[in-house]
Amino acid sequence: MFKELGQIAGIMRHLPKIREEMERLQQRLGQLVSEGDAGAGMVKVRVNGRMEVLACQLSDEAIKLGDREMLEDMIRAATNQALERVRQQTAEETSKMAAGFGIPPGLNLPGLTAPTTEE
Repeated sequence: MFKELGQIAGIMRHLPKIREEMERLQQRLGQLVSEGDAGAGMVKVRVNGRMEVLACQLSDEAIKLGDREMLEDMIRAATNQALERVRQQTAEETSKMAAGFGIPPGLNLPGLTAPTTEE
């Protein structure tokens, strides 16, 4: 218990610097880009670290299929894949920043966890 209190006290001491780094991290997250694909590349989706869809590309072959349900499934699969990849990148970036301040992994302080798409 005392160990955790010491860690929290250390974090509090670095709070202004942590805020600065969080702002920089938010900027970097917008620059992270990940891509997912489905249907052997018939559908490609690109997202950024802010969980925004940047692009969705459908191949001519995907459009010619004429199967709306399959196309919807491929778009969903490609999007989920891209989002999972960018979540991993975001978690890595967040962990690097937290480690620089001596914040132990798994402490889950507000603002130091990877963003999610849940509201």
